[in-house]
Amino acid sequence: MSKVLIVEDELSIAELEKDYLELSSFEVEIETDGSKGMHRALHEEFDMVILDIMLPGTDGFEICKQIREKKDIPILMVSAKKEDIDKIRGLGLGADDYITKPFSPSELVARVKAHLARYHRLIANNVQENDIIEIRGLKIDRTARRVYIDGEEKAFTTKEFDLLTFLASHPNRVFTKEELFNKIWDMESLGDIATVTVHIKKIREKIEVNTAKPQYVETIWGVGYRFKM
Repeated sequence: MSKVLIVEDELSIAELEKDYLELSSFEVEIETDGSKGMHRALHEEFDMVILDIMLPGTDGFEICKQIREKKDIPILMVSAKKEDIDKIRGLGLGADDYITKPFSPSELVARVKAHLARYHRLIANNVQENDIIEIRGLKIDRTARRVYIDGEEKAFTTKEFDLLTFLASHPNRVFTKEELFNKIWDMESLGDIATVTVHIKKIREKIEVNTAKPQYVETIWGVGYRFKM
C-alpha cells in the first residue's frame, strides 16, 4: 500500500483529501505545520508528498527544495494562488506537478495514482543491467538514473531525468510539448503543458555550456523540441 503525506494547514481540506485517497486504498498521514511536515517527509518513509505552499513554520517552496535534495519521491504542490510565477517556482524547485485550489478530489486522486504508478515502475526498472547513453560528453545512466557532463555528475529530479532520457532515446525526432507531456507525465487531460517548458529550461541549465545555443536539447520554434545527435 502506497503511503502519502499531506502537508496542509487547512485541516478540513486535508481531511477531505485523505478521505478520497483512503477510498482508493492509499495510506495517508496529515501534518498541518510546515516545519513538522518537512521533518516527517525527510525522516520517514513516504511514497509521495502533497504539499501546500502557504504553511505555518516553513513554506511549501522550502519543503519542496529540501525533499528534492534528498529524495526522488513524487511531490504534488497545492496552492490557492493562480499566478504562473508560483507554478514555475514550484516546478523549478523539483515538484512533479502543481494543482490550484479549488480542485476536484477525484482529480487529485487521478494525479496521485498517475505519479505513483510511474514512480513504482521506475523503482522496478532499477534491477536491470545498466543501460547507458553517451553523446558528446553527456552520459545518461538509465539504470542508475544518473547524468554526467564530462565526468561530472549533475543532480536531476525524476521528471527532468525522464524527459531528458526520452528525448535522448529518440534523437533528431521533433516532439510537441503536448506529446512530451503525455509521454512523461502519463496524463492526457490533467495538468499544464507549461510544465514541459520549465523542465526543459532546468535541463539546459544543467547540461548545456551555453543555454542560448544548446548543443543537446534544441527548440524547434512553433513545433516543440528535439535532441540533437
